[in-house]
Amino acid sequence: MEEKHENPEHDAQETTAQAEPETEAPEGQDAPEQEDTDWQDKYLRLYAEFDNFRKRTMRERGDLIRNASMDVLEKMLPVLDDFDRAAADGSEDVEAVREGRNLIHTKMRQLLEAQGLAKMDVNQGDAFDVELHEAITNIPAPTPELAGKVVDVVEPGYKLNDKIMRYAKVVVGQ
Repeated sequence: MEEKHENPEHDAQETTAQAEPETEAPEGQDAPEQEDTDWQDKYLRLYAEFDNFRKRTMRERGDLIRNASMDVLEKMLPVLDDFDRAAADGSEDVEAVREGRNLIHTKMRQLLEAQGLAKMDVNQGDAFDVELHEAITNIPAPTPELAGKVVDVVEPGYKLNDKIMRYAKVVVGQ
């Protein structure tokens, strides 16, 4: 009996082993194993479904990115056709060529404005703002009033739906 007091874990294992019958489990105890299998099956199916969803979403997103510009380019095709017709025309009438160029320019500007593009209003004498302008170079200000201000606009800036697409490239007076 003294051995049992020295190792209580061994005693607990012996009593547990004695309490368990050595016969096979009745059919009623098969249900928890079946339930575990059902849960594992449901988990695997749910995981596979989520994985398929993730892959499909990534594929659709890739397609959207690749074809995002298709709508705008489709609308620009008539402008390209106008340029092709103008290039094929052998007219030497300068006024007709100028009028055709102006018509194509107007058509292109209207198309871009319909897509949300807007030209930024930058003029000589405006205060230089790093949020709106990109300084190409600094020159000595022609007048003291133009120091730290825009002296010349090299390229206009553009916004697309109120987000700056291209900063206005300007010359700043010092």
